[in-house]
Amino acid sequence: MSQRNELKEIAKLFFKLGSIAFGGPAAHIAMMEDEVVKKRKWMTQEHFLDLVGATNLIPGPNSTEMTMHCGYERAGWKGLFVAGLCFIFPAVVITSVFAWLYQEYGELPKVEPFIYGIKPAVIAIIIMAAFKLGKKAVKNTELAILGILTLVACLFGINEIIALFGCGLLGLGLYFFKKNTGYINSLTPLLLFQIVDPLKMGVLKIFLTFLKVGAILYGSGYVLFAFLDTELVANGWLTRQALIDAVAVGQITPGPVLSTATFIGWQMNGITGALTATLGIFLPSFLFVLILNPLIPKMRQSNIIGAILDAVNVAAVALIIAVCVNMAKDTLTDWRTIVIALASLVVVFVFKKLNSAFIVLGGAMIGYFLTFV
Repeated sequence: MSQRNELKEIAKLFFKLGSIAFGGPAAHIAMMEDEVVKKRKWMTQEHFLDLVGATNLIPGPNSTEMTMHCGYERAGWKGLFVAGLCFIFPAVVITSVFAWLYQEYGELPKVEPFIYGIKPAVIAIIIMAAFKLGKKAVKNTELAILGILTLVACLFGINEIIALFGCGLLGLGLYFFKKNTGYINSLTPLLLFQIVDPLKMGVLKIFLTFLKVGAILYGSGYVLFAFLDTELVANGWLTRQALIDAVAVGQITPGPVLSTATFIGWQMNGITGALTATLGIFLPSFLFVLILNPLIPKMRQSNIIGAILDAVNVAAVALIIAVCVNMAKDTLTDWRTIVIALASLVVVFVFKKLNSAFIVLGGAMIGYFLTFV
């Protein structure tokens, strides 16, 4: 098959997945495995699992980076960009429509009752995500302690990015301590992005903010909300309510959850802000995969990188819990929201295979009807 036909095949496949892939990264990756391994046989099961492992070694959204890895394996760097863009595009378009509707009608009484019920349902979904990630991330007592320390630090106002990479450095220190290999070399370049702080809001500010988050986002797309809570809400550039609503929109649209950046960018600076935020949040992933794909076999064999990753994953779970606490303070303000949140929690833990979009839609309907009580 010629490369042109291969690129067309990649475009069709990942545009389809981007249009129907609800349920978060795990569901996305399961769909990809079925398509590229079982149906199309682009690679072996073992190599696919190697790529899945590699997505946890670099920042960025796991499922989106998996599309790029698959495209790269099929048609080189051109395949990488075609796969990533086609997977992201449907979510960006759908999210842009929601962003425009929210900006135009979000405060109207006919819409507010639905949004009212979505917010507590979203909290339940994120708690479930934290629970699933936590079971994988907390591998031993030391990592559990690091996670608790990170959670406490975040709840007391420590910057989430500093907490995340601080936990990573502690994990690395713990690794060297166990191995008795002597002193730890400095890893302060990991904090380089923290110094970027443009002076005022605008297109450049939006781009650099989302570029920074996209370049250091570990763990899960849900950690995005913890970072943006610090970057935007704490600085007064976005309300926490708007951030929570953005989470809800991310849950009822297919494709990568990081397309929520499109929604937030729209609220900040219209369509220009939406495009700028989208470019900023996804650009690092394209570059990381392009550079690191050939190095994946060596990276997986590194004990040092593994030690850092274990600690960072635990910290990511702590960040998710911290942002849930802050969201709950603003959202669970009466008996109706508490009922919706508890009902949503029961549903997500009992019906674990239920698509999260149905949880959000259910919360919207219950919220609407409870406004008449």
